[in-house]
This record gives sequence, C-alpha cells and structure tokens, in this order.
Amino acid sequence: MFTGLVESLGRITQHEIERDGVSVRMAITAPFSHALEIGESVALNGVCLTVIQQNSESFVVQATATTLALTTLSTWHVGTMINLERSVTPATRLGGHWVLGHIDTIGTILDIVENGQAHEVTISYPQEFSDLVLPLGSITMDGVSLTVVSCSENHLSVTLIPHTQAVTILGDWKVGQSVNLEFDVLGKYVKHLLRGNGEVLWLQKN
Repeated sequence: MFTGLVESLGRITQHEIERDGVSVRMAITAPFSHALEIGESVALNGVCLTVIQQNSESFVVQATATTLALTTLSTWHVGTMINLERSVTPATRLGGHWVLGHIDTIGTILDIVENGQAHEVTISYPQEFSDLVLPLGSITMDGVSLTVVSCSENHLSVTLIPHTQAVTILGDWKVGQSVNLEFDVLGKYVKHLLRGNGEVLWLQKN
C-alpha cells in the first residue's frame, strides 16, 4: 500500500532480460536503499515491485511479462529516472490517497500548458475507464497522487504545482509520452459491486 507521495527519485543502473526471455531484472539507485529489506515492496513510477536484492546504494527488482505488457516498464532503460515510494507503515501520514501500485492502464499526454508556474496537463486514456474518473477525484500518475481538474469520456486534466515538478519526474513530462495510471481503488470496488442498471450485486459466501 502506498500514498502517491514520491519519496525520492531513482535511476536505473542495470537493465537486463532474464534467462526466461520475457522478464526483466533492474537495479535502481535510491537514497533509502540501505534501509530496504528483501521482500519489501517499492513503487516505481506507481508500479509495485518486490525487492530481491539490495546494498547501500541500490536495490534490484524483477518485472514479469504481464507487468511489462500493462505498464510503461517496457520502455525503461539504463539511465531512466523514475519516481520511488516505499510502502506505508502504521505511522505514515496519508498525505495522498490509498494507492495499491497495481496499474490499470497507460495514458498518453496530449497537451501541456503553462499557467503561471503551474503546468496544466491533459492526458488521454481508454474510454472503458471513464466511470472511474470524476472532477476533484484522486488518480495516480507515474506513482504520483494527483487531483482530477476536469474530465470527459476519454481524457482528463491535472495541475502540476512547482513542487511536484521539482521533486518528481513529472516536471520532465513531454507531449506524446506514455504514463502509468492507477484509478482510485474505492471507485473500482464500487464499480465492481454495481450492475449496469445501478442495482447492487451482493457478494454471497459459498
């Protein structure tokens, strides 16, 4: 479980295909690497992955074929900068919103407009997810908890304040770039429990 508040930036220092030919092993530098434990979860651009090795300067994760297919990880390479967040603890301040690290889909940046020091970003996404997006609702983009400013059936807009631009990779976003999207988990459960006609689908124990 995460909050969508980026803890630090990391850089990929190793990127190699595993012997199975489909999964990828990556090493990432991180200032908190020394404090990680094997088996711990870390969100990389919003993707929850497990630490399988670590030392004082970096940690290693493995991404399977499914993760590579559903996220932007397949475009990463040595030198790529990514947002990093460790999982929450009972004492963590929940400054963002509940984030699982399970990417729902990939969006595409359509437009970036400067509005004073802020950036207004418009992103397209598959229309099938439109019922999970609402104005002033929460969404996670590349691991960052953001508020939806406006939305339609297949695109939405968010505002990046200067602080977000400075401490995450979002300040380097470009038009045409792909981004990882995770919609609010509460909305996903409500959607699962509701039929198309608005009736509640009660889950019964077997």
